[in-house]
Amino acid sequence: MFDRILSISILFLVLVPPQVLFAEAMTVSSAISVESPAPVFSLTSPEFREGATIPDRYTCRGSDINPPLVIANIPEGTKAMALTVHDPDGMAGVWVHWVVFNIPPQTVSIKETAVPGTQALNDFGNFYYGGPCPPDQKPHHYVFTLYALNVFLDSVNEGATKDTLEKAMAGKIIAKTALTGIYQNVNWK
Repeated sequence: MFDRILSISILFLVLVPPQVLFAEAMTVSSAISVESPAPVFSLTSPEFREGATIPDRYTCRGSDINPPLVIANIPEGTKAMALTVHDPDGMAGVWVHWVVFNIPPQTVSIKETAVPGTQALNDFGNFYYGGPCPPDQKPHHYVFTLYALNVFLDSVNEGATKDTLEKAMAGKIIAKTALTGIYQNVNWK
């Protein structure tokens, strides 16, 4: 019985040209439409990957300047963006390192030492970036959170804090993305 099935299969393959065999399969596969997922709003840095160590240059041990950041796939309808940087592992709770809002929606990169929008008050009491500077030797996480907003925040002023900004952004966030870096001050004395 097996020999007979094998003989018929071989005869079929010999008599039917490969174009005919594969034409139907190609028609079926081309009829199946696979939609590409929408591009994802993202924030990255050429200086460190997600979950990697932030180089000393961007900390209080180095130049204490903001790292370069790259923004991709800004959602349609974005009127402004906001950026916050905080350390959830602070000794007294969350410690805010940088708050910037009303970043123009066409901004696709933030360079070192750049001021991409209006800066608000951080927990160092400054209106500019304050890099990682943990007061202990444990690893701290630094979360760079970028918000795409459907409005320009004209009701928020320079004296704002991260909390003030978050209240003003409520109901106005189109999309949000984050990049987390780690820093451990192993030489703390």
